[in-house]
Parts: sequence; structure tokens; C-alpha cells
Amino acid sequence: MEVTNTIGRRKTSVARLFMTPGKGEVKINNRELKEYFPFEIYQTIVKQPLVLVEEDGNFDFKVNVGGGGYKGQAEAIRLAISR
Repeated sequence: MEVTNTIGRRKTSVARLFMTPGKGEVKINNRELKEYFPFEIYQTIVKQPLVLVEEDGNFDFKVNVGGGGYKGQAEAIRLAISR
């Protein structure tokens, strides 16, 4: 199984992302996406790159993110997925 490792930064937030082929599971700091980002706008920001290329649900993500606020973290994860 191939693992892709990328990094995304936004303001003071840093996201380290590990991507594998899978079913669309997103774990952020060992928590589910909907648990870590309870507001739908942040979930939408994270999934934007996948929806854009019509690959939503084809990859699993394990993300370690820190620094900044929720919006900066969501945008850092978005950049990491885009890369």
C-alpha cells in the first residue's frame, strides 16, 4: 500500500498529512473529521480539493495538525490535500 506524505501551512497552522487509497475516512489528530470540525463550513473547506477533482471517498487521510485556530487548521489541511 502506497502512502503519500505532504505538508500544508496556513498562517501559524501546520498540517502533516498521510494519504492512502481507501474509503474516504478522514482522521484529524486521531479524531473523526465531524468530531474535530463540528461546523460544516470547516468540513467543506477540508474536502474542497477532493470534490473539485471528483475523488471524494477514494482516499483515507490521517492528519496531524497544530497551531492557529480552526479556520487556519482547516485551510492548512486543504493545502496539504491539494499538494
